[in-house]
Amino acid sequence: MGALLLLLGAYCSWTAGRLDRLHHRVATARASLETELARRAALVVELAGSGVLDPASSLLLLDAAHRARTADCDERERAESALTRAIGATVTDVEPWATELGTATRRVQLARRFHNDIVGSARDLRRRRIVTWFHLAGHAPMPTTIELEDGS
Repeated sequence: MGALLLLLGAYCSWTAGRLDRLHHRVATARASLETELARRAALVVELAGSGVLDPASSLLLLDAAHRARTADCDERERAESALTRAIGATVTDVEPWATELGTATRRVQLARRFHNDIVGSARDLRRRRIVTWFHLAGHAPMPTTIELEDGS
């Protein structure tokens, strides 16, 4: 009986450590995604101020980038999706900006996929019975995915 309890304790300790590492990876991936979104918005602002686009397109991009940068948590996904649509509607044949924005958009897509994959792993682990029975997640909130229209 003592050996069984020792094994259970060791497994719970290992699982709690794994869950803690996953939560840390979620936070790191979220920060990486935020960085990529900020880089993309900065690139859009730079393009809008460069004088390469017509004034209406520049204003559309500036407004979308500003809304994406200043949106609160509840509106952030919608504002970033609107920025993606604005980029797609205005920047199609402006070289080299289209290439740079295409790269920035792909980096956002990859960062979002990476974040969502890690969130899925953390959520799967948190749904296991042993995690819920022994409250191995502590008071950490359940991680959530980021859903953006990013062309993927």
